[in-house]
Amino acid sequence: MNDLKNDSFTGIKWKLVGNIGKILIDIICGTVKVDALGFEKVRPVIATDKFIFAMWHSRILLLMYLYKWGRASILVSQSKDGEIISRILHRFGHEVIRGSSSKRGLRALMGQIRFMKENGIPGLVTPDGPRGPRFKVQPGVIKLAKKTGFPIIPITYSGKRIKIFGSWDRFIMPLPFTKCRVVYGDPVYVPGDAGDEEERYCLVQLEEELCNITRKADQFFEHDIN
Repeated sequence: MNDLKNDSFTGIKWKLVGNIGKILIDIICGTVKVDALGFEKVRPVIATDKFIFAMWHSRILLLMYLYKWGRASILVSQSKDGEIISRILHRFGHEVIRGSSSKRGLRALMGQIRFMKENGIPGLVTPDGPRGPRFKVQPGVIKLAKKTGFPIIPITYSGKRIKIFGSWDRFIMPLPFTKCRVVYGDPVYVPGDAGDEEERYCLVQLEEELCNITRKADQFFEHDIN
């Protein structure tokens, strides 16, 4: 009986986490004024719903809110922090797959590949998450693009007034009523027959593009986030 009560309490607790998290993000991000740079070059790709958004772990908050209208497949770690993120993403209507893009999480990655191909929906990846190194792309996103045939769209943002957390990724949160800029990078295409060398080239290309657009977004507001 106690186990049933504990399970019921845990279920209610995590449901509240998801609901409250979504409300807070709606309140904060709903007041933000956003402009975009580079959207026109990726508009045709986004219109197909067959793409993968790649964003740094520190830049997910506003982007998760802006694309709440579209269902996406998102790989989230099995950690406690991952559980919080998972609950909030569910409330935004996304399909969450728990696991990792590392070798240990190969089953989860394969599940994401299968789900995206079968349902024709986009993916969302934080290629330096869940623990870093910061601003270093891990190979999972390249495998995802190779197996699905979906191009990777680098995307990031920064804001005029932001809170920078002391976490490993230097997570940023826009403050209410501030101005933000979303920057889209050049898509990265990974051929289905790509070998190790070409995969590595695509990884470096994606990492450089993400670093470039993130630097561009931060410099627009004269930030230097080390």
